[in-house]
Amino acid sequence: MTEQKDQGPHVVVLGGGLAGVACAHTLGDEGVRVTLVDRNDYHQFQPLLYQVATSQLPAEDIARPHKAIFREHPTVEVRTADVAEIDVDNLAVTLTGGERISGTHLVIAAGARPQFFGVPGAAEHAFPLYSVVDAERLRLHIQDMVQAGARSEDDDGALDVVVVGGGPTGVEITGAITELMAALVATEKIPKAGRITLVDRGKAVLAPFSKKSHKYAHKRLVEQGADPRLGTGVTAVHSDRVEFDDGTSIRTRTVIWGGGESAAAVVKTAKDLPTGRGGRIDVQPDLTVEGHPHVYAIGDVANIPAKDGRTYPQLGSVAQQSGAWAAGNILRELHGDKAKPFHYKDKGIMAMIGRNAAVAEVGKRRHQMEGPLAFAAWLGVHAMLLSGAHSKTDAFMSWAWDYFDRDHAATVEWSETPQRIAWGDDSADVPHIHVDRGDSTPSAGGK
Repeated sequence: MTEQKDQGPHVVVLGGGLAGVACAHTLGDEGVRVTLVDRNDYHQFQPLLYQVATSQLPAEDIARPHKAIFREHPTVEVRTADVAEIDVDNLAVTLTGGERISGTHLVIAAGARPQFFGVPGAAEHAFPLYSVVDAERLRLHIQDMVQAGARSEDDDGALDVVVVGGGPTGVEITGAITELMAALVATEKIPKAGRITLVDRGKAVLAPFSKKSHKYAHKRLVEQGADPRLGTGVTAVHSDRVEFDDGTSIRTRTVIWGGGESAAAVVKTAKDLPTGRGGRIDVQPDLTVEGHPHVYAIGDVANIPAKDGRTYPQLGSVAQQSGAWAAGNILRELHGDKAKPFHYKDKGIMAMIGRNAAVAEVGKRRHQMEGPLAFAAWLGVHAMLLSGAHSKTDAFMSWAWDYFDRDHAATVEWSETPQRIAWGDDSADVPHIHVDRGDSTPSAGGK
């Protein structure tokens, strides 16, 4: 086993998502030595995964290579590798090849994975939507199902889809798929649209939102052709059907899982890490782990305490801000100052329901907006999230307004290349996204 030797401050950041990139970026701006470790060579912009899954964007457009992000940060080294073990006592990570990387500080930003809550068959047959690979795998699967549905004259459920989870992920993918189905029918690629069912145990979609937003989102989903099935839980997922706790079932070959998330599996390799809800790491107000003042946990892998006694939700804005805050506390320590408790600037909550349909609640009083105004809020927040990973947010803004204004049914063609965001990057800055065509089968959905 080899080990990397340290000279001076050296921060090891595990995870290259919004939290990890924000942390490394902030430290790199100050010339601090950072080693960023991630199994992928790219940063993925999760808010647009549903558009990759429904062929509205190519996967490469929402994956920014880490080396391109840190090209102007010579003190930031990017390592593309799997991590076998976290050693919080020695501020180190061990790669699967045996190499050990240690530093003066360890920042755990490993992200999340889908939480199937022990539902039989869910891990084997459902399709999560938490990564670019997940989105591309789902896209290939839907494409196969559409082709099968176009050839079949029987109502065998080939085009029927069940989406589990009525949060933003479930609502956004449901809206996108209903629009896709309508476009395919309009262009005569399929004889009729499949049935799209959105299932949630709760009494409303977008539960964290206001009652007004619940009503708006529900109405728009129904108008677009979806069937929200609330107060219903999933008891089993099979390759050809899904079963519910009321004794009924739906024939389907496509179950999309947006029912929750838990901490990345690598967290379990660490000893003495306090974990709580969702298997996430419990942290102190300054984002450090109790008993380990040089170990930070940020983003979706952490339970970050809020002032009201609860923990902050797993949102992109929380991840990015916690990453920058952890970096700030490390810099304060290096300058001999005290760490500060994390203070979250709430940008609001929002969700896209489809083209020309969005809902947002912003401000301290959660002012509710719909339609173009809500989309403008969505756009502003996501442009800010993207700015840390991509310098050309104007390209994103231009693309997004075009997406919102154009008529979906008239522009989406299954056989055409999805519309691109005109980043204008060097052709060498291409992420390596590996999805085997064979992985598009339902049994690969949870892997």
